[in-house]
Amino acid sequence: MPSEDCDVCIVGAGLCGLNALFVASTYLRPDQKIILIDRRPRVGGMWVDTYPYVRLHQPHPMFTAGNIKWTLGREPSYLATKPEVLDHFSYCLQQIKQRVRVEERYGWDFQSAETSGGAVQVICRDGDGQMHTIRTDRLIKAYGVRVTPNDALELSSDRVRSVSPDSCDVRSGEIHDSDTPVWVIGSGKTAMDTVHALITSSPGREVNMVAGSGTFFASRDRFFPAGSRRWSGGTSLTKLSIEMTRLFDGTNEDDVTRWFRSAYATCPTQQADHYMAGVLSEAENAAIAAGLNDVVMDHLVDVVDSNGSADLVLRSGARKAVTPGSWIVNCTGYLANGEYPYEPYVCGNGSILSIQMRSATMHLTSFAAYFATHLMFLGKLNTVPLYELDLQDLAQKSKKALVYSMFTLAQHNLSLISDALPVKVFRDCGLDFNRWYPMPRQLMGTARFMATHHRDREHLRRTLDTVAERFDVRCGPLVTAPAGVA
Repeated sequence: MPSEDCDVCIVGAGLCGLNALFVASTYLRPDQKIILIDRRPRVGGMWVDTYPYVRLHQPHPMFTAGNIKWTLGREPSYLATKPEVLDHFSYCLQQIKQRVRVEERYGWDFQSAETSGGAVQVICRDGDGQMHTIRTDRLIKAYGVRVTPNDALELSSDRVRSVSPDSCDVRSGEIHDSDTPVWVIGSGKTAMDTVHALITSSPGREVNMVAGSGTFFASRDRFFPAGSRRWSGGTSLTKLSIEMTRLFDGTNEDDVTRWFRSAYATCPTQQADHYMAGVLSEAENAAIAAGLNDVVMDHLVDVVDSNGSADLVLRSGARKAVTPGSWIVNCTGYLANGEYPYEPYVCGNGSILSIQMRSATMHLTSFAAYFATHLMFLGKLNTVPLYELDLQDLAQKSKKALVYSMFTLAQHNLSLISDALPVKVFRDCGLDFNRWYPMPRQLMGTARFMATHHRDREHLRRTLDTVAERFDVRCGPLVTAPAGVA
């Protein structure tokens, strides 16, 4: 079996992996080596194989590796396209390569890892099936959310066309050329992108939605106001996080949902129970709401042929007739697609870091990669008592409590991290959404967090402990706090 050595091995070349790579490069000498592994054919993670009309709904300047600036030359509010995001990922990789030696291994699958004699032995399989051994001082498994392409729904009916956005660009081809109705299944970000693409590329087309229990979105206009409103308008994510996590106590997700939906949310459907941390502008929301012909607040079970027609079979037991030849577009399950075994975010005496949903430490895996990699290189990954939360398990037990628990987790762990890491680490974090605002407002956000995070920590801890007990999920400190740490 071929073998090679490196100083750091990173599995995953998406946003999560690039942030780990960025941070690692700041601690290594130019002659030291990082091996970057990904099963895909290039850098980009989920953006390589997601649907072609996807847009980046968060401000693109903060969707980066470390503090690497975009070269797009567009206004900060511009929604970057898939090719533009992939180009930026490639640019980030090239910038990092100027600081440290990076060797890429695309088409490789991680198989296993074990520690031995202070080193980590990694086994991988390349695209030809050949096994390889990599000996490294540090291993970072930057799996992130593990979004995978969606399949078309398997339906009983022969009278409808079932497709997936990942294999069917709704702006072209057969679906675009036909004039039969389209039924979008789902109400999350993919569904909104799909409806928006359909109504803008084919004005007047009948577009319908089976929206389940409904999803609402953070209003981009309220959190990321454009123009002069960046100086005085909108609400910073720091302020929102403090408000939300003070209100949430681990038992009252219904109350928090009502508060958030009323104060900060937008939604194209009349009913919406769930918030999955998505962002939507008021203009997009209005266009989608106006372009939808019919919205069914129920869950699709199947489509069956009946008396020369086709019927949607719904979870409630109801049926709804659809036009033969209709298109069924599956926009469900991207964030709950796959079951993965639990693994802790740190093991091997701090030499192995795993960033994934079963042992989450942050609300976003990009943030987790950035801060945890700093902790790793400073020898603090296995001493700072971060809480871990099994987001996969919690998502199955309470989607409504999920996001509020994620924000609580992030606030709690950022409080601990801010005591453990140098201020420069936070100054260099280009992921910080407060960077949307001018510097005076950024400083106000930082001051607000620093003034409150110590006194809020006990409430955050109680909330997370309540979530653990109430939902019977893994949620607690993975490592024991050293003496003197509260």
